[in-house]
Amino acid sequence: MIILDAILGALIVLAVWAGVSIRVVQQYQRGVVFRFGKVRDDIRDPGLAWLLPIADRLKRVNVQIITMPIPAQEGITRDNVTVRVDAVVYFRVIDPVRATVNVQDYNFAISQVAQTSLRSIIGKSELDDLLANREPLNQGLELMLDSPALDWGIEIDRVEIKDVALPESMKRSMSRQAEAERERRARIITADGEFQASARLSEAAAIMSSTPAALQLRLLQTVVEVAAEKNSTLVLPFPVELLRFLDSVTEKPAPAPQSAPAPAPAPAPEPGPEQLELPDLPALDEVLARDPLEAPGGAVNGSRPEVAGPRGRDHDGGTEV
Repeated sequence: MIILDAILGALIVLAVWAGVSIRVVQQYQRGVVFRFGKVRDDIRDPGLAWLLPIADRLKRVNVQIITMPIPAQEGITRDNVTVRVDAVVYFRVIDPVRATVNVQDYNFAISQVAQTSLRSIIGKSELDDLLANREPLNQGLELMLDSPALDWGIEIDRVEIKDVALPESMKRSMSRQAEAERERRARIITADGEFQASARLSEAAAIMSSTPAALQLRLLQTVVEVAAEKNSTLVLPFPVELLRFLDSVTEKPAPAPQSAPAPAPAPAPEPGPEQLELPDLPALDEVLARDPLEAPGGAVNGSRPEVAGPRGRDHDGGTEV
């Protein structure tokens, strides 16, 4: 009985000692041992770690890659545009001793450095770089974080900018710019298409002009395409050249023009009471060529020839004079 009690007591003491001096380190952890407050250089690997009771203390450090989001930072870009940018940092501990001794809380320290570095990157960059050329900015931000992180035993795996928030006025301006750019491209493409089509049409016209039968075949093909739509009305274009050809074939000599009959003389109007009948007067040359002593009408020696005077009525309205 005394031997059994001694063995049982030894087992109890051994169990207590094992519970005090043995620690378990996980696969994703590394153990940093402090002996009487002084850090030991040897790092405890995953598995069972033996410690001296009362003298040693074990601190486990996670060596996995840690994903830390950077809160959105508002800043003004180099081209005077106010933006809000948020990012994410991927890092891990490569030296557990320095990560434990050199910095109090390396997670908080990395977060603060990342925020200040992100603000600095926003002020040094332009809006187009933040929207389109993010890869150089990510590399620059990673270099800015590497400088203090190496002294803390931390390696920055990568840094990426997640989102860039723009003001509503800037979004509308960029939308209008994008619409104008799209419209410009559409006009250029349309003009290029018209140019190519005109070149092809010119070549087709040259071929059809040399072979008129090609134009007729194209006409028949157009008629077939229109008729395939089951339209009730079919407009058939007729070439003008064919009309001219038919006109030249069916043209006949025009008949000789006939002389038109002479128009009948219009009847002379009857003289009214207000009209005066004037005699036929000789021409002026004939009058000047006559002898002043010779009487008109062939009369000589002062005989008075009869001169037909104008016919009229007297003032009383009676006989003619």
